[in-house]
Amino acid sequence: MSAELEPVKIILVTGGVISGVGKGIVSSSIGVLMKANGYRVTAIKIDPYLNVDAGTFSPWEHGEVFVLDDGGEVDLDLGNYERFLNVCLTSDNNITTGKIYDRVIRAERAGKYLGKTVQVVPHVTGAIKKWIEDVAARPVDNTGLRPHVCIVELGGAVGDIELMAFMHALADLTRPETRHRFMHVHVSMLIDLESTGETKTKPVQHSVQTAAKHGLLPDLIVCRSDRPITDAVKTKIADACRVRLGQVIGVHNVSNIYRVPLLLMNQGVLEQIEERFNLRRVEPAVALENCPNIMQWTQLADLTDKFTDVVKIALVGKYFHLDHTTDETKHKVFTDAYSSVIKALKHSATHSERKLEISFVVSEHLESDAPADKQAQAWALLKEAQGVLVPGGFGTRGVEGKMKACQYARENGIPFLGVCLGMQCAAIEYARNVLGIEGASSTEFNEIQAIDKLEPQDGTEAATPAERGLGPLTSEQEVVIKMLEHSGGDMGGTMRLGRRPTIFLRRDCKLFELYGKQDAIEERHRHRYEINPALVPRLTQSGLQFVGMGIDENVTVQGVTAASAKTRNLLRVARRQNFEGEKSYLEKVDELCALKVNTAVRMEMIELKDHPYFVGVQYHPEYTSHPLAPSPPFLGLVLAASGQLKGYLDGTRMPSPVEIFRGVETPSGSNFHFLPSAGNSSASLLATLNAARAAEDQENQLRVPGPSSISPLAANANTNDENVAAPLFTPSVGRKRGPSVNGPLADVQQLPHAAGDHE
Repeated sequence: MSAELEPVKIILVTGGVISGVGKGIVSSSIGVLMKANGYRVTAIKIDPYLNVDAGTFSPWEHGEVFVLDDGGEVDLDLGNYERFLNVCLTSDNNITTGKIYDRVIRAERAGKYLGKTVQVVPHVTGAIKKWIEDVAARPVDNTGLRPHVCIVELGGAVGDIELMAFMHALADLTRPETRHRFMHVHVSMLIDLESTGETKTKPVQHSVQTAAKHGLLPDLIVCRSDRPITDAVKTKIADACRVRLGQVIGVHNVSNIYRVPLLLMNQGVLEQIEERFNLRRVEPAVALENCPNIMQWTQLADLTDKFTDVVKIALVGKYFHLDHTTDETKHKVFTDAYSSVIKALKHSATHSERKLEISFVVSEHLESDAPADKQAQAWALLKEAQGVLVPGGFGTRGVEGKMKACQYARENGIPFLGVCLGMQCAAIEYARNVLGIEGASSTEFNEIQAIDKLEPQDGTEAATPAERGLGPLTSEQEVVIKMLEHSGGDMGGTMRLGRRPTIFLRRDCKLFELYGKQDAIEERHRHRYEINPALVPRLTQSGLQFVGMGIDENVTVQGVTAASAKTRNLLRVARRQNFEGEKSYLEKVDELCALKVNTAVRMEMIELKDHPYFVGVQYHPEYTSHPLAPSPPFLGLVLAASGQLKGYLDGTRMPSPVEIFRGVETPSGSNFHFLPSAGNSSASLLATLNAARAAEDQENQLRVPGPSSISPLAANANTNDENVAAPLFTPSVGRKRGPSVNGPLADVQQLPHAAGDHE
């Protein structure tokens, strides 16, 4: 059988004793070892809850909801997989009990079981196995080939009642016909007693026994501990669990997570996997062409701990589980709700040659009605910071504190980044305090407040909004509004989700430079509310400039999706160069927002005029940040906070993105590539737009002052060499968020019309 048609090998990773023992990092680290040595790797996360997906979870309970290119709202572990493995996953890579039962019940209703009694075994377990086998074989990297190995992480802890069907299904893979391509890695927890210094192994022993009861004997036992474990402890576990000494792997707490793959490598994990699956490793020189390769990963692990110059960022959020925002509590903060945000800051700090310190500021404590001691502590942390980050969120709680943080950064010239709700808060604060719109707010906040005030307090009939003294917002006060096409119906899966395009309206802005001078980029979204287009011209004229727009409206006819007539017209306006500078830009904004309520226009980026760095983005750039290629808006924040942004943009001060990995660049010049979007219909449109804009620049060189700005994509558009890319870690590293497909050089006017779509 051809190697490309062989069944994918399955590595199951389970956990014992407690959930959150580190299965996700171990799974990702095994994937790093495999991929760095020439193997194609994919990953699946199984979550045993009955929810269909993670979209309706509370951040308090489950942490961050990670969003994929296809709009899938999934467990945050899939973010680790994408960042570690440089792969592009889809919502099918996250299996839940809800999804499995939904599929089984749909099949039963359609009569596909031919009258049989539908049972957990074999129908539910069969659906689980089929899902895993189907998804494991899908290409997830830019080779277009099926993976060699699929790492399947089973959430929760063995023994949980919710896991029974999944464990039964996975144990079926230990049968003789599939045993040769199945491996079980069990992650469990050792307890280090501070009082005696003794390491207790019973938790590991009992969790291994529990897994074995369900037919899952481990091939590797990964022991989590506070400190390195001794050979004596390994021997004790090996004897009790009937495995070889080499099958017991120690993973102790390390300075950064990038050291975990190196820990596994030094204990022979890769060799044991290769032996188990009878895999043939590629030549070392070929393996170095992968990115990240093991040399780069080792260098990254060392560099993360290297820098001593501190940059302090205030993260103003509301999902920390903190009662006080003090230095004493910073090590006990619940940070899972902002997992990708914190990782994006860390990536940016490494590439800015800085040691990151995050001050976790509870937004409610910044508000005037907070207790005096909490208010003083929160403001002290905010004022000590060199930069301010206001992340996304939902609901009214703490939003006034977020706006106060926006105001503080705006008025005091402090570098600022607002993400999603953070950008909306910045716009509302600006409307209130600069434009003088009293009561400016979001319809989201107004709706929630109306519901709260309508709740009867004494069992009597609820009053009307007018009776309670709460009326609707005026048109001027509606700075943020609900998107009509993303409202109503179910709550889950109905927001504006996934990877979507943004087009720059002007080039003389910081974000354009940070994204590698591309005229169009793509980022992932998760929101139901947006800046009101009717107020955008007024905000822009006063200095809060909207420098990027998104376009959503497509038409699908006979299975073919293309830009609608309205979208094409808006594209032509957005592409128009600002030959008369500020005047042309303002006229462009007026024209784009002329319809007031226009479902095709989304205002995606803001920058405050005459401010060191005051940036807001409607999308979530943290979802596509990578340790070897940080998110441009986050990188800009950290560079500005550390006093390096100006030099970085004008080329006089180039920190680590240029110099730091020069010693590990491979002879073939392999580069990091953020992978193509999964089924993204906007990709060819963006490729065409960037290429056409670059060609237009060349034609108009005599009319446009200064050198033309040719995007990295356009520079490579005419080459047949798929490996040609911008130099490693230059400002154009932002190209990974650019168009996914190198479309033909064509003007937007020549884009195909959808059938039946008329101007």
